[in-house]
Amino acid sequence: MTLEIEVYPPVNGNQYVLLSGRLDTQSHARLDEALAPMLAARPQALVLDLAHLDYISSAGVRSILKARKALAPHEGRLLVVHPQEQIRKVIEIVQAVPMDEIFESSADADAYLDALQRRILDGEEENPQG
Repeated sequence: MTLEIEVYPPVNGNQYVLLSGRLDTQSHARLDEALAPMLAARPQALVLDLAHLDYISSAGVRSILKARKALAPHEGRLLVVHPQEQIRKVIEIVQAVPMDEIFESSADADAYLDALQRRILDGEEENPQG
């Protein structure tokens, strides 16, 4: 199975992308190419929905790390939602995404982003989850 990439229109400065299939040596360049214009637009958050991603290799992990690095200069976040257990474990082991930026649902990710924005507006810089 190949990688399918579905890009949704930005919502409130957040870019949502659904990945399906396999993110591996054969497909990671496609993801990098798809994300490049989104990252150039400097979203507040890039939300990767991995509900239908079945496999991730080290090349796929590098693509996620590359996106995180591109977001960092403007304090953008990369959030992961709906990861299957095997994907969550790989991300956890290699520490590609902080565990407090992986969510079981889009609603949880949205609540995190809302809290983050409220803290910034209130002049606080702490992590909204504690």
